[in-house]
This record gives sequence, C-alpha cells and structure tokens, in this order.
Amino acid sequence: MKRFLAPILLMVFLFPSLALGQAVSMMVPSSPTMDDLVERDGLYYEKFTDVPFSGKIEGLQRGSFKDGKKDGPWVRYHDNGQLWEKGTYKDGKEEGPWVSFNKDGTVDDARTGTYKDGVKVE
Repeated sequence: MKRFLAPILLMVFLFPSLALGQAVSMMVPSSPTMDDLVERDGLYYEKFTDVPFSGKIEGLQRGSFKDGKKDGPWVRYHDNGQLWEKGTYKDGKEEGPWVSFNKDGTVDDARTGTYKDGVKVE
C-alpha cells in the first residue's frame, strides 16, 4: 500500500497546480450559449427555468440578454468562423447600424443597413 500512496502524495506536493487547477476550473461556471436557451413567446429562458434570461452568451452568437430579450452589442459567426453580422439590439429588436457578411467574408448588402425598432430604414 505504501508503494502506491507515496507516488501519489509526491505528485500532489510537487505539482499542486495540477490538482488545484482542475478543481478551480470545475468551480468556475462557463457562459451559456444559444443552445442553452429556449425561446417561449418571444422571450429567451435558460433550459428548465421559468425566469427570463439576463446575462451574456458566448459561442457562435455573442451578446447580452436583459429580461429574456437581446439587448446591447451583438455579433454572430458562420460555422466556418467567419463573421456573419454585428450590430446592436434594443429591447429584443435590431437598432442602429448593422453589417452582415456572407460566408466568404463579402458584405451582404441585402441585410446591411440601419434599423429602427427591428425594421430596416436605410
């Protein structure tokens, strides 16, 4: 038994960062992604909750929610990593300038423009 315990103790004392690093990474919650949210009646919720989500998400879509609605700066990426679109949401609707890109990185003129209350105005 001592033959097995000694090397384990030696590893823990010589490399405490390995033992602590794993424990710390398990304690830090990761930011949710859109896959962790569900939409009901125009509001977003974390799965298995009935409280509208407020906070930031990461992944292919990155932005913030306030009371279940997209709110603030927002970016979205194609699955190949290329930027898809960027702009700002206000109360769940596009607001202000938005730029949209095709998968090859060229600007998508049909979607690019200025939005007011979710409607393209120019």
